[in-house]
Parts: sequence; structure tokens; C-alpha cells
Amino acid sequence: MFCEVDGVSVYYEVCGEGFPVLMLHGYGIDHNVMAGCMEPVFKCRPGYRRIYIDMPGMGKSKAPEWLGNSDQVLDIVIKFSEKVIKGSFLVAGESYGGYIARGMVNRIPGRIDGVLLICPVMVGDRSKRQLPPRTVFVRDEKLLASIDPEDRKFFERMLLLQDRRRWERFQQDILPGRLNEDRAFLERLKKQGYECSFDVDRLPQPFDKPSLILAGRQDASVGYKDAMKLAGIYTRSTFAVLDRAGHGLEVEQEGLFNCLAAEWLDRVEEYLRNQ
Repeated sequence: MFCEVDGVSVYYEVCGEGFPVLMLHGYGIDHNVMAGCMEPVFKCRPGYRRIYIDMPGMGKSKAPEWLGNSDQVLDIVIKFSEKVIKGSFLVAGESYGGYIARGMVNRIPGRIDGVLLICPVMVGDRSKRQLPPRTVFVRDEKLLASIDPEDRKFFERMLLLQDRRRWERFQQDILPGRLNEDRAFLERLKKQGYECSFDVDRLPQPFDKPSLILAGRQDASVGYKDAMKLAGIYTRSTFAVLDRAGHGLEVEQEGLFNCLAAEWLDRVEEYLRNQ
């Protein structure tokens, strides 16, 4: 379904009923990446209304020509939340979605009761990121030889475990968004304002609601060192750096991801009961 926000038709899908959870995907992909990793967490956990959004210029949400910076993207996502969600909610964001999620915490902290950040973007300028060397742990040469060259290039760049299981997840969660991306918008976003005009992590006071921050030790896209400062800003956070995990952490360490996300929800539920 679609929600009109400032002339932008924002596509979203809803699963389940109950306490709202807004899911924000990364740069150049779509809601499938969040649905792929989060729906297994909620499979045996009723009572949550999961809202999977395609952010502007990605997936089925088209971007008008005037849209070109993260301030505008953040504003649209916040207005979307005001239209679709009543009261408070949880927010989960992956990569660029983790950056926008932190922008929401900065702008509307009173509405957010918990945060999950997966490999969050910390520094817009890639040359200024603290990145580990590129590492590959598993490489199935026979599988790779059978993949379309363009898809293979993206798969190899994204994942450190290049086997059939991860390729299946990659096809399901990541490739659909790449097929629908608005390349012109993404280039504008890179050029005009991949970061907001303000520091999203400069909060009036620390965020003291249940949070989970996950980073991949071998993440050569955004790294993990820059994210470590978040542990002091999100004062009720579990901060975990997972070995054998890159920018596809939720796919490469699926079992551990599911456990940590479930424990985050345990803490959220305890927090909500005590309010």
C-alpha cells in the first residue's frame, strides 16, 4: 500500500497487529532486507505490528526531482510515522536506515520506545570511515561461476560468506531492491547530502530506552569502530561487534542476530510493562 507524504507516494507493507515497529532499510535496496531478517524474529512472537517501508527513491517509493538530501528523507519518514502510527513505536534500521533511525531519535525521542541498529552508517564520507581490511571466509567457486556477472559482483562485495545459503537470502532480501532503485536520486543523495545538516547523534540527553546496536567486525563498508561511540549515547543499549560478519551481518550471523534481536524485544517488553 501507499501513503502520500508531501507529494511522495511512500510504499509500505504491514505484518501482524499490536505495538508498532517501523523498519528502515539501507541505501539502494528496499523493505525486503528488513522483512527477511526481522520476520523470523517475530515468527513466534505475536503482539507487534511490523511496518516495512520503502524509503523515497528506493523500492516502489519514487523520488521527485526536488528530493535530494537526507534532511528531506528524514522529514518524509517522520511525517509517514505521524500518518501511519498512533502513539509511540519501535524503530529498526539497517545501514543508511540506521542513520535515519538515529535522526528520528534526535527529532522525536518521545515517540520512540526502543531502537535496533544493524551495521549503521556513521560517517557519510567513505574516505573518513575507519574500515577493516576486506576479508572473505567462505567462497563457493562453483556457485559463483553460475551467477550473473553483475549480481555476482554485488554479492561478492556485500558478503564474506559466499555460499548457497547466503546467495538464496541475497536473492530474496537484497536483489529485488537493486532492480527498483532510482539511480538518479541515489546519485543526488550522495552528492547533495548523504548526511543530515545536523549531527543526528548530538542528543539533548542520552537515549535511555532499550536499544540494540550490531556491527560486523569485518564490515568493510561502514566499519565498526565509528559506531562504538553510540554505546555512550544509547545508555540502555547492548552493543555487539560480531566476528565473521560484514555489512550483511543479519545474513552471515543469522542465528546470533535472531537471539540478540529477541533479547532486545524482551527488554522492550519489560520497559513497556513498567511505564
